[in-house]
Amino acid sequence: MITIKHPVDLPDTYPLERIGALKDLLFFDIETTGFSGDTSQLYLIGCTYHDGFGWKLIQWFADTKDSEGQLLEAFFTFMERFKVLVHFNGDGFDIPYLLKCCKRLGLNYDFDSIASLDIYKKIKPYRTLLGLENMKQKSIESFLGVNREDRYSGGQLINVYREYLVTHESFLYDLLILHNEDDLKGMPSILPVLNYPDLMESPFALADQQLCSYDDVLGNNRPFLNLTFKNSYAVPVPLEYDSPPVSLELHQDTLTCNIALFEGELKYFYPNYKDYYYLPMEDTAVHKSIGEYVEKSARTKATAKTCYTKKSGLFLPQFEPLWTPALQPDYKAPLTYTEYSPELLSDSRCADSYARQVLSYVSRKKK
Repeated sequence: MITIKHPVDLPDTYPLERIGALKDLLFFDIETTGFSGDTSQLYLIGCTYHDGFGWKLIQWFADTKDSEGQLLEAFFTFMERFKVLVHFNGDGFDIPYLLKCCKRLGLNYDFDSIASLDIYKKIKPYRTLLGLENMKQKSIESFLGVNREDRYSGGQLINVYREYLVTHESFLYDLLILHNEDDLKGMPSILPVLNYPDLMESPFALADQQLCSYDDVLGNNRPFLNLTFKNSYAVPVPLEYDSPPVSLELHQDTLTCNIALFEGELKYFYPNYKDYYYLPMEDTAVHKSIGEYVEKSARTKATAKTCYTKKSGLFLPQFEPLWTPALQPDYKAPLTYTEYSPELLSDSRCADSYARQVLSYVSRKKK
């Protein structure tokens, strides 16, 4: 086994104190000859960490096929001094792979004593919102405007390692070590994407609301609500969406939404339609306790589609249940509405819930 250790310059791209104390963080990445720890070989483990004076990089390299156990012993012993393990898709690949290697080699190591922060898992719920083509690290780098060229992929380096085991050529060794080092140096470049889950997991506070209107192409006056929300966190790349009846912009710590309002007549559908009569002449439903006094010829048994009462006014769309009564233009319409008043969003919990509804709605529309 060969151990490489030296200082490394890592850019300050994200406030790491949100993850944990700097001295407690260990970033890691592995290199293998396949996807399964049962049938392939681990040949390189690399880590970056802060020792109080600066960032350091340490790597353990299997210079012989029999060095795999030494790598694992060195890594797990070194890991004991840290509290948080940071990685990209390590929960899905790296950690299970190492555990399988330990089982295969009869080594009693695990990750029970250290917390795991998987960048991949943190941002996966927001993939659609961010418009990521896939969850590969390259896609995240592209979203953040990071241009980092890999000379070789992990798959291509498998044959390089196999050739190294035969020849021990120094230039092959350099390729393997530098690839892993570049991956570790590249990890800070994608850390800013964590600002999105940070923001989404923090409350939105309503900063302003304005009732506005515009004239459409036919000259009709259309009302809309302009909402401005603030958050404790800021995102690095602005997001813009236009999915009627919503248009929005998420810029730094501010979410600005324009919500088209419905002006006119909507229906409230009673859930227990069997307890109602429908009055065709009035186009409304009444409870049977009242409908009994109506002429039989002027009433019918209500159905789910006819069991409603109507209301006119100005209405705000809601994309998930939040306010009652919830009104609709038709039975099982995709959106429900509530009668608009400025007080609707005066409660901080309602304001936060509505901001999340809007973001969730535009995410679904992007699918």
